[in-house]
Amino acid sequence: MTDFMSRADRRNVRENRSRPFEGMELREAANGTLRFTGYASVTETPYEMQDWLGDYTEVVRRGAFSKTLAEGADVPFKLNHDGMTLARTKSGTMRLSEDSTGLHVEADLDPGNGQVRDIRSAMERGDLDEMSFAFRVTRQEWSPDYSQRDITEVNLNKGDVSIVNYGANPHTAGMTSLRSALTDGTLDRERLAELIRSVPELADMLADRAPAPEAKHSEDLSLYEARLRRLSL
Repeated sequence: MTDFMSRADRRNVRENRSRPFEGMELREAANGTLRFTGYASVTETPYEMQDWLGDYTEVVRRGAFSKTLAEGADVPFKLNHDGMTLARTKSGTMRLSEDSTGLHVEADLDPGNGQVRDIRSAMERGDLDEMSFAFRVTRQEWSPDYSQRDITEVNLNKGDVSIVNYGANPHTAGMTSLRSALTDGTLDRERLAELIRSVPELADMLADRAPAPEAKHSEDLSLYEARLRRLSL
């Protein structure tokens, strides 16, 4: 019998969500910077997700960001959740707020930075058209049948907001790829590392969800590989 109740334990692991640009603008500001504005998350808008148990609906509820913003979360602005910080709440070059739409981002980018110039060009061409944010869930509510997850509070500290260039939700795409690799027998160390790089929270999920591997597995499988086998994804 599938243990859907195990979904309720998923908290305090790094996750990320992406969405098409909402209210996005990139313009020259009076202080000489390029000012980016847009929404990293839109609240009260259901979207489909997928984990090792199957599909479910997720909603970020209004007010989910209020506590972490009030606590002064240190959040960088990045490209694809990686590389050099382009703006940051701690330095005052980025400002985050929550309004009736969702998590609003206002970042002052340095036009002399080569990566910023590349981002501007790619946005103008339409090659970059999504935003994403990395976070940890601190409070959540599941429906009685565990088919809907309401995220009611998150921690953004040491997460990030990013302009991203992938279209699918990385969590959904990563879990689908993981199942396929297990089904067709193509899960090797290189493939597993690729999946964890594409969906960083997989590492935390595997560590939290699955029992430790039996001793016989330790000789020829990594910890994550053994746990994946035990999960029977």
